[in-house]
This record gives sequence, C-alpha cells and structure tokens, in this order.
Amino acid sequence: MELSSLKHKFLNVFKEELKGQGQVSIKTFFSPGRVNLIGEHIDYNGGMVLPCAINLGTYAVVSRRHDEQVKMMSLNFEEMGILTFDLKSIQNNPDMDWGNYPMGVFNEIIQMGHAIQTGFNILFYGDLPNGAGLSSSASIEVLTGVILNTYLELGIDKTEMARLCQHSENTFNGVNCGIMDQFSISQGAKDHAILLNCDTLEFELVPADLGDYRLIIINSNKKRGLVDSEYNIRRKECEIAFGLIKGSFEKRKLNYLCDLSPQEFLEIAHVLTEDSVYKRAHHSVTENFRTQRSKEALSAGNLIEFGEWMYSSHESLKNFFEVSCSELDVIVTLSREVRGVLGARMTGAGFGGCAIALLEKSQCDRYIDYVGKAYKETTGLSADFYIAEISNGSGVVNESI
Repeated sequence: MELSSLKHKFLNVFKEELKGQGQVSIKTFFSPGRVNLIGEHIDYNGGMVLPCAINLGTYAVVSRRHDEQVKMMSLNFEEMGILTFDLKSIQNNPDMDWGNYPMGVFNEIIQMGHAIQTGFNILFYGDLPNGAGLSSSASIEVLTGVILNTYLELGIDKTEMARLCQHSENTFNGVNCGIMDQFSISQGAKDHAILLNCDTLEFELVPADLGDYRLIIINSNKKRGLVDSEYNIRRKECEIAFGLIKGSFEKRKLNYLCDLSPQEFLEIAHVLTEDSVYKRAHHSVTENFRTQRSKEALSAGNLIEFGEWMYSSHESLKNFFEVSCSELDVIVTLSREVRGVLGARMTGAGFGGCAIALLEKSQCDRYIDYVGKAYKETTGLSADFYIAEISNGSGVVNESI
C-alpha cells in the first residue's frame, strides 16, 4: 500500500477523533519483519544466528491525543474496528486480540518508570503474512516501542528496545520467545545481516550485498504442528548431549555444545550412545560452524559458497535435528532444479512455515512459476512467494504531513 493511501486511511478512520484539534502532527513509522538466513535451533546451545531485517513489515500512522486513551486499528483486522485502552488501566485482554502486542509495550514502558501523559491514535498496516514465521508480533512490538521512544524522547537504544519488547512478549502476552526476532528488527541495517550471540547479545553487522540476487521467502502454507512439544524434546536431548560431553571433555571447560569445533565433536562423539542425542548434538555443532563460514562468505561476496551452506543447513535440519517436513523438503528439492538458484533451506521453527531461497533476480518469475506449480502438484498445497530485500530496522518513515 502506498504511504499516501495509508495516510488518507488514517484520516478517514480517525476523523471523529481529530475533529476540533486544529493542525495535527501526523508521523509515519515502519518496522520490518525478519528472516534467519542460517543458524537454526542453536541459539539455546550457545551458537550464533545470522538473521536480517527485510523490506516486508508493519507500518503505523500516528498522532497524539489530548486524553489518556490509546485508539488503534489494524487494516489487517479491519473487521475488529478501533480498539481502545486507557493508559491508567492496562492489562492483557483476550478481546483485544492483536492489540495486546502493542498494548504490552505501552505497559512495559510505563513499568520502566516513563510517564505517558497523553494517548495516541494509531493505524497499523502490515504486509507480512500472518503465521508464516516472519515475526509479525515482534515487528509490531518494536514498531510501538519506536513510536513511544520518538514521541517521548526516551533515548532508549536499539539493544534495550529489543530487550524490553521481548520482555513484554514474555510477560504481558505469555509467549516464551527468544530475543532474535526483536533484536534483528531493531538493529537491522540495509544490505547487512546480523551475526548475533543470543545469550550475550554480542553482535556484528555483516555486509550482505546481494547484487543481482534476491531472497525469496516461500510460505509452504503447511500449518505447523507439534512445534512446542517437539521443541521441548529437542532442547532436552541437547542438554543430555552437553551433559555427557562436558563430563568427558578434558581439553578445556565447555559452557555450551556450540563451544565445540566439528573436529572436537568427532573426537568426543563416542560418549553419545543414544542415536537421537548424537544427531541433535551433531546438528548443533555443525550448524554453528556453517553460520561462521556463512558470515565469512557473505562478507567476501561469495554468494555461491553461502548458497551451499544454506543447502547443507537444510539437510542437517532434516536429517539430524529432524524438524523439517515433506512440504519444506519439496520446496528445497524443487529449488535445486531451477537455474540461478544458489541455495535454499527451511527457516524458523520447522514442521511447516517458510523456506528461503537465494537466486538471480532475473530468474524470480521463472522460479515462482515452476516451484509454485510443481509444489501444488506434489503436495496439494498452494505456496505463497515474497521477494525480499535486506532492509533497515524500525524507524520514522516520514516526519510529518
């Protein structure tokens, strides 16, 4: 949607609210979604992740009010109308549905001791597909945080913004998410990926100029199942593996599975007698190695090597961590058949959701046509395709109108 159309929508939606206020300052903000390029299911094993912000995300058009109410509407949930809450009485409310995510950030800012004297009118619009694993909830959370940081001049830096938005989702909305989503959305930089240690929050911006290549996000439209229960099983198996290795490894003290190099893992792997435990550890150690090598390949502009690491990551997630599914495997297999594709892999939690592919810009239409048709014939499902660019993090789009 064009920004001018979004601003006109705002004026129509809130015309009654704006009556009698004279000249009103209206600001526009954008907050990206994110994809994880590589480094899957290792953040809780001390590994590195390599996400990037993308140019799909959430927009907000905003004005201040003269009372203590916040009125919000999302064009993605237009049938719900305007949602309202009072700054003096914020609490999670199932009837607020999507509104609990921005409301939670308001609550977090207030709990930090910042006074919010007057409310806001906010119109949201997102072009992220809901439920596809591109972090629409984190996008709207960081967007809300940036709105408040801008209007109230709070001086909150990007890392602290990520922390407070994650804490809001954990506590106000009861979602036990990690910090990667909020961090990459807050710290995103155009044509850069982010090499991030989710435990220490040490990070490095990695040059990722794709030139004539593009990222395509493929939503399998396979509804995720088993994610929570299987995630807990995988995490427990990793803990078992680390306990066995730590007790037998004599070279140095280990703090995480991913402290091991692949060679060191081969030397100690004999202590992992249970097949599933061995597989989880194998993925964790090798995926961390792949992430480090991917960072080097991207920095050097070696997209062919980076693409091969993507393929390798998918095979490990499929065969060793066992979190892929037939639909995601079909997408990756079909991607190998299209000229100009350098790499493809599942991304996110797995058991459904999205895959990503890196391919020549000139081949995007051919890729979408070929993979779309063959995927439908093979699985009976229709995939959705999104051509993405690596973008900046959340911020003001236009100071005023």
